Amino acid sequence: MPLDGEYVPSPEKWVRDQVELYERTGGREGNTLPGRTEPVVVYTTRGAKSGAVRKNPLMRVEHDGAYAMVASQGGAPTHPTWYFNLKAHPDQVTVQDGDTVIDGVAREVTGEEKAVWWERAVAAYPDYADYQARTVREIPVFVVERRS
Repeated sequence: MPLDGEYVPSPEKWVRDQVELYERTGGREGNTLPGRTEPVVVYTTRGAKSGAVRKNPLMRVEHDGAYAMVASQGGAPTHPTWYFNLKAHPDQVTVQDGDTVIDGVAREVTGEEKAVWWERAVAAYPDYADYQARTVREIPVFVVERRS
């Protein structure tokens, strides 16, 4: 189910364009990041402060119907903005994988469970290992599961 409220597109033009293309074509187009071949899905979250609807294309890391959101931000020293959205509103997230939209609930994983999901994430997108090596922060991983 799409989240209710005002959609505020990303300030990054390439993100806005990719989300629009992905959604318009049911994921047939815009399904990889620029210059990459690994697939992406589009996550919709609620803004932590604004309450606005936000959308982000992230690498597709799926296992048994659950999806990982890796807060890598390319190895930057700070978490991406959507990290704070999920911390504030973990029950307000959707995943669009192709033409399928899943109403989900997110939870940050730790310990052994995080290690398993991290391995899956690196298998799906090997650059995650490089991103972790270039930052001192531990890159958070959220798992989004279908709302029951």
